[in-house]
Amino acid sequence: ARQYAKDSLRLRTKDSFTTYSRLDHDTLVLVVSAAYRDTLKPYTWWFPIVGRVPYKGYFDFDAAKRDAKNLAADGFDVYVRPSDAFSTLGFFNDPLLNTTLKGDSLDLANTVIHELTHNTFYASGQAPFNESFAMFVGARGGAAFFRSRGQEAAAARLDAQWEDDKVLASFWSRVIKSLDSAYAAHSASKEARIAARDTVYLRARAALISEIAPALKTISPRYAERVPLDNASLLARRVYASDLDVFDRVYDKEGRDLKRTIGRIISLAKSNQKQPIVALRQWVGADAR
Repeated sequence: ARQYAKDSLRLRTKDSFTTYSRLDHDTLVLVVSAAYRDTLKPYTWWFPIVGRVPYKGYFDFDAAKRDAKNLAADGFDVYVRPSDAFSTLGFFNDPLLNTTLKGDSLDLANTVIHELTHNTFYASGQAPFNESFAMFVGARGGAAFFRSRGQEAAAARLDAQWEDDKVLASFWSRVIKSLDSAYAAHSASKEARIAARDTVYLRARAALISEIAPALKTISPRYAERVPLDNASLLARRVYASDLDVFDRVYDKEGRDLKRTIGRIISLAKSNQKQPIVALRQWVGADAR
C-alpha cells in the first residue's frame, strides 16, 4: 500500500512505514476534544507548524483523563477517543505500529494511505479540510490499491465504507444546522440554549436509529444506538467528515483519476489557504458555504 501510494498516487512517503515498532499496550494515543455546550464552538489548542487544532493527542493516558476531567468541570462537553495511528507530517519517519495492525488489510491500506496524505500536504490551521482530504484519499486510494491487485471484493468493501462515511457526514451536517437554528432561537438565555440543544440531540438519536442506520451497508445498527451525541463528539466527527461529497465532485470532474484529483485538490487548497473547502466548491460549481 505504501509503494502504491508512492508510485501510483505520487504521495510523499519519505521513509514512513519502513520500520516497525511494538508498543506494550493496545492503544497508541488518546485524543481529547472539547466544545462549549451552549454554542457550536470547539475548544482549541495551538501548536507550531500545524497551527490551531480542535483536538489534542496524549501518549500519557493519565494526563489525557485528567485534562478531560478538568475540561468537563469547567463546563465543556468532552469527547475522548483512542487512535491507532498518527502522522508527523513527514518531519519524522513514522513507523508501522502494532496498534495499526489490529484491523484487517482494508483498514491497514486505508490508514497507511490516509497518513501519507498528511505527509504530502497539510494546510496550517485547517484541521477539517486536512482530515477530510485524508479520509477521501485513504478510501479512494485504498480501493484503487486493491483493484490494482485484482481484489475487487476488497475494493468494493472500501467503496461501500466510503459511501457510508458520506451518508453520516451529510447527517452530521444536518444536525449542525438544526443546532445552529436552535441556538439562534434562544440567544438570550444560556439555559434555554442548552435545553434546546438537548431536544435536537434526542431527535437526532431517533433519526439515526430509524432513518440512517437502515441505509448503512458496513456499519452495525448498534452504532446508531451507542454513538455519543454532544457538541464535542459532533464537532470531532465533523473534523473527519467535512464536505466529503465535494472531494468526490472534484474526483468526478477529473475523470476519476485519483492522482490528478489529489494534485488538483492541493492546488486549489493553496489558492485559498484560509478557506480551502470554499476553493473546492467554487471549482466544481457548488455553492461556496
